[in-house]
Amino acid sequence: MKYPIGVQDFRSIVEDGYVYVDKTALIYDLVTNGKIYFLSRPRRFGKSLLVSTLKYYFEGEKELFKGLAIDSLEKDWKHYPVFYLSFGNHNFSNPQELAESLEAFVAKYEEIYGRDKFAINLGDRFKGVLKCAHDKTGLRCVVLIDEYDKPLLDVLDISDTIIENNVEKSLEEYNRNILKGFYAVFKDADPDLQFVLLTGVTKFSQVSVFSGFNQPYDISMTAKYDALCGITTEELRSVFADEIKELAGNFDSTEEDMWQKLKRHYDGYHFSYRMTDIYNPFSILNAFANMQISDYWFKSGTPTYLIRLLSHCEENLNEMVGKYYDVQDFVDYKADVEQPLPMIYQSGYLTIKGYDPDMQQYLLDFPNDEVTKGFISLVSANYFNSKEQPSTAASQMVRALKQGDTDKYRDLLTSFLASIPYSARRNENEREQERYFQYTVYLLMRMMSVYTIYHEKQTSQGRADFVVETPKYIYIFEYKLNRPASEAIAQINEKGYAREYANDSRKLFKIGCTFSTETGTVSDWIVE
Repeated sequence: MKYPIGVQDFRSIVEDGYVYVDKTALIYDLVTNGKIYFLSRPRRFGKSLLVSTLKYYFEGEKELFKGLAIDSLEKDWKHYPVFYLSFGNHNFSNPQELAESLEAFVAKYEEIYGRDKFAINLGDRFKGVLKCAHDKTGLRCVVLIDEYDKPLLDVLDISDTIIENNVEKSLEEYNRNILKGFYAVFKDADPDLQFVLLTGVTKFSQVSVFSGFNQPYDISMTAKYDALCGITTEELRSVFADEIKELAGNFDSTEEDMWQKLKRHYDGYHFSYRMTDIYNPFSILNAFANMQISDYWFKSGTPTYLIRLLSHCEENLNEMVGKYYDVQDFVDYKADVEQPLPMIYQSGYLTIKGYDPDMQQYLLDFPNDEVTKGFISLVSANYFNSKEQPSTAASQMVRALKQGDTDKYRDLLTSFLASIPYSARRNENEREQERYFQYTVYLLMRMMSVYTIYHEKQTSQGRADFVVETPKYIYIFEYKLNRPASEAIAQINEKGYAREYANDSRKLFKIGCTFSTETGTVSDWIVE
């Protein structure tokens, strides 16, 4: 089987014999039930392939769709005038790049369909060429814009400015205003439009690019289209059954064990209240192509804009995850509000993990092991600024827990905390000191995602700080600040944190740990 890794052109996939997970029934539903759409999905999730598929469909390339679901659904196969624009291969930190790319886009189609001689500015020219195309072909136009938000993400949260009309503006504001004016065309050009789709990672809020035209139908969290990009469990089982069997053989494991390994590492994305399981397509295809499970998606790009946002945000990552939110709290990124949660969610580093229909709220957390380990490691390296790499320390701690060596784990934790510079620790007041140690332990624990780890695990009488389950051992951790570790052990026993493991055959450790604000590391440690 040939895997279309890095292949985003639908024609190439079909003609060159790459595997294609058939999404055309959903595509047909999309094009017959609406007109102007917006879709947000994480990078490398198949947005560009979706746009390419729509391009060939609207161009009437019937032969490319032979044998697919849409082949029996579509009867007319008209050749619409298609306007396709991708911002993916541009660097918009260059102030002139956006205006030049839009100029080239409009000029290209003016060569094909003609130009309105009365149109002067770019927006009027775009509107004019849409009307010219409609008049020339007798069919309304299709506009497909991929990675619409890249001109904003490239300059997000950077200090570069530009002078326009004697006014100094940030590049983000400058690019946003250009896009707003360009997209405003869709409002006046409505009679000439058959279908419009904008895709991207992030949906910018009402102060941004969508304020200039009629609001598109945002299908990013619509249950009917939640599997439009990505691979569902059913698709994985039906299309890739042989590959999973081969992968299991390479790892000398059962097929069911391999299913569970793939699920933990690449599954976990949900894009609606329906909670349809979606696998990361980029990582899954790479895993099959290489016959190896690795962190393909995370290694393919570094979310530097997220790190910039988090570095000057007062909210820690552990204070964002594992909580229920109203949908407006995480779907729109507001450029004028210091709130990184929407950007983290839309970029794919958090996803929906539960839905409360009574409150109409969504539970957000990390989707899978690949993202948890990668993103936490990246955030940790920036946060700790320690002499030792946090990921290296975490991997050594994993080995200690695997062996049931609590003394070794204590020594590793003590050493790592001691390596963090005093200046990096929060010392403003007791509350900030406590937050520092809570966040430090949280980041280290979440990096050890090879095991089942519970943060603030609820019991009938309270919440355990952390519970770690390995194949042979169970660890219940309770932490204290400047207080005896014996109090932590007493809390574990009095609250019955270990009660649910009474009949578990694995060896159980109760660990009380004290952190000292004076030394910045472990000062007391008790194991039962």
